[in-house]
Formats: sequence, structure tokens, C-alpha cells
Amino acid sequence: MAVTTYSHPEYLVTADELEEMMTKGGVRILDVTARLTGSLENAAEERCFSEGHIPGSVFFDVPSAKGALSDGESNLPWMWPSPEHVTEQLQRVGVNNGDKVVLVASTPRPGIDSGTMWCTRAWWTLHHMGVNVSILHGGIEGWVGSGRSLDTGSSNVERGNITVAVKGLEARATKEDVLAAINGGSACLIDALSADNFNGIDPGYGPRRGHITGATNVPYLSLVDGETAAFWPADVLEEKLAAIDRERPIISYCGGAIAATVVAFALTLTGQTGIRVYDGSLMEWSRDDSLPMTDPSASE
Repeated sequence: MAVTTYSHPEYLVTADELEEMMTKGGVRILDVTARLTGSLENAAEERCFSEGHIPGSVFFDVPSAKGALSDGESNLPWMWPSPEHVTEQLQRVGVNNGDKVVLVASTPRPGIDSGTMWCTRAWWTLHHMGVNVSILHGGIEGWVGSGRSLDTGSSNVERGNITVAVKGLEARATKEDVLAAINGGSACLIDALSADNFNGIDPGYGPRRGHITGATNVPYLSLVDGETAAFWPADVLEEKLAAIDRERPIISYCGGAIAATVVAFALTLTGQTGIRVYDGSLMEWSRDDSLPMTDPSASE
């Protein structure tokens, strides 16, 4: 599948391109595969990574609630981290100044542990903090599907020397930003969850079902071929994103600011700017009864 017609094709790399990078050096492959437990701890290192990973890759636990790219002091999971925290986490997995970071993942349980959204969540954070980062187009499934092998050995790396100094806060939206978008039309609000979740059929991510009032539904899975970070070609992607008002700034959200980054990344691929991801998403919003939500299922 060609990826060269995007406005920013450099944000995706093919298996061929990654293999060439591995030969030349200067690349750090970070495996962000998720296999979350009920307590939002990630069991993927033992249950997935150790059973097979791209040669030279290092496990990077983004998915845990207080994982490598999350604020460990927040009451909510997966909140935006500090540059100091990100610096420490990247150094631990051997990233050096000047390295190219490539994010890879598989989807152990389709519909639960989407490799796509953990790649885009890591990309959204790292990119906006100034790291040179791309995603493996097609994921680990695509790597294997192209006839390439996986390793099962350990991945010990020397500590890196990268320093992250950029906060990247322009990439995140707060509850107040979302309220301003609702009340004043300052931004287009996009719900990245499934239609069933949007319509209140699924239980949702808190005590209230449905979606933030005024939002447009663009399910994140509609933007990829399967759950393997295989984004549709540019012309198809543009059609999938057609419901979005791209004349205004855009705020995307989901349950916990993970799936929302798939929409944000897809928009960025096609050249859109002025995109933010609502950090607290429905895990924060649905718990506050003073904040407007719409549950279409309530009228049925």
C-alpha cells in the first residue's frame, strides 16, 4: 500500500524503509504493544514482546495507566507528561540525541488492545515534544506478513543521552477548551469512539453514556485497514475525514485520550494543523454532571 501521497509521508515508515534504517543505524525501535489488565497495567512485555518482537526493538510501556508517557501524579490515567519525565523514560530505552525513533505495535486482542492507537498516542506525545518519530505502517503484523522474522531474545540497551525540553502543550486540550468549543464554536469537536459508544449503546467510559454535546463522530477504526496501523491511502483517508469541519481548529477526544490520537494523527498526515487532543476525555468529562453530554439511546 503506497503512503507517498500524504502531505506528511515521513510520519509513516514501511517495513522496507525500517529494515534499511536498521542497517544504517541511528534508529531506535520502540515496541508499544498493549495487553492491558483490568487494573490498567500492561502485561504485553511478558505475554507478547517476549514471544516475538522486531529485531533490535525495545519494549516501551506506554499503555499502562501510569506508563512511560503519562503523568504519574495525576488522578486520571494517560495524562500529558513533563519533558523531564519523557527524557528519563527515553534515556532508559537507549534513545540518543539525533536518533530516529520508530514506533511499532501489534494488536493481541482486536477490539481491546489496538496497536494503532498506542502507536499514535506515543507519536502524538513525542512528536509535539520535539522527538524525530515515525510509526511503522502496518504494524508488527505487516512486518511478519512481508516475510520478515521476529526475535525472542532479550533487548538490553545502554542508557541513552536524549534531552527533551519542549512541553508540547499546544497538542493537548483541557476541559475548559472543550467548554469554549461548545459554547462559542471556537473548535470542531470530534468523538473518535465507535458509533455504538457515541450513541450511548455501549457502556462508555464513566457514569454517563453517549458523547459530548455538539461532537461529530469519526470512529478511529474507520481510518485504518484493520488494527495494524495500516492507514488508508490519502484519497480514502480524505473521504473518511470528510465529516470534519476543517476550517476551524479541531479537538478530538475518546475515553482516555488514546483513540483520539488516531484521528489527530490521520488529520496531520493529510496536512491539517490546529489539532488538539482532550487530555481527560470522557474519563474526566462524564464524571462531572455539570458538563453537557448527549445520550441518543435515552430517547429510545
